[in-house]
Amino acid sequence: MSAVRIGPYTLPNALVLAPMAGVTDRPFRALCRRLGAGLVVSEMVTSDMRLWHTRKSSLRLMHEGDPEPRSVQIAGGDPQMLADAARANVALGAQIIDINMGCPAKKVCNKAAGSALMKDEQLVRAIVEAVVAAVDVPVTLKIRTGWDRTNKNGLVVAQIAEQAGIQALAVHGRTRADLYTGEAEYDTVAAIKQAVSIPVFANGDIDSPDKARRVLEATGADGLLIGRAAQGRPWIFREIAHYLATGEYLPAPGLEEVEGILLEHLAALHGFYGEVMGARIARKHVGWYLATLPGAKEFRAEFNRLENTDAQCAKVQQFFAEHYSNLSTGNEKGVAA
Repeated sequence: MSAVRIGPYTLPNALVLAPMAGVTDRPFRALCRRLGAGLVVSEMVTSDMRLWHTRKSSLRLMHEGDPEPRSVQIAGGDPQMLADAARANVALGAQIIDINMGCPAKKVCNKAAGSALMKDEQLVRAIVEAVVAAVDVPVTLKIRTGWDRTNKNGLVVAQIAEQAGIQALAVHGRTRADLYTGEAEYDTVAAIKQAVSIPVFANGDIDSPDKARRVLEATGADGLLIGRAAQGRPWIFREIAHYLATGEYLPAPGLEEVEGILLEHLAALHGFYGEVMGARIARKHVGWYLATLPGAKEFRAEFNRLENTDAQCAKVQQFFAEHYSNLSTGNEKGVAA
């Protein structure tokens, strides 16, 4: 893959951590960037600035200390509100604004935001033109292939976006109606790539170095967005980057490295959210990290009852100590990638 530019920024590689609400917070973004992502994108922030005083929104808005270029995703259905939200985020330190027209969640689509916007191409145009005009940083767009399988208008939306000044496009290979079911299709992504001259990132079901290469070959995309496959496996970025660069597979991280990454992530979550909220949010991440290891289900039931930093860290260390012991006695084979 050749270097990808978004406005004035040349990415170190073309692998992007896809924005995921409730997942891609600042601790996780920093970790994925350290482990090989070329760009990380914030959780979706509402364009309704009246809601920004809530604890949830205020934590999503903090950009200081984020790896650069700092990309913030905004969501909404009103062009003026989105333009104002973009301007406010830039004032807070955002260096790229990403507009969400890809989220299929009902609570987002019911408010005529996310992928629901793709039903109204005139509104799409009004939104992207308003946001591009409002800020002097690059604006990017995340879309799906269409509203449903009989209304695959991703190509038209992509062309509208390019004409309006969008500087890069991410395309999830499913329609709004597909949600996250079935298999992503890449033919539409390939057609969009052929139809526009801005960088196009393919998204959907990219969960291994092999799959990454196949999707790039099938779509001709300039880069890839990786979302769910990075949950509990932030090192997937370095694995894919290494494979695309050399054709060789990196060995899976050993137990010791996984433990180190997990404890680093726990400390960052507790530091960012505070003890109570940090302990709560840590539970899902720990579940993802340990899902492939023997005894994970039983461990998770106990771990989810713990309420503070020290207890959580001690429990993780105990879990790994037992696995090291099993490895040394030959009762266990190691860690799955």
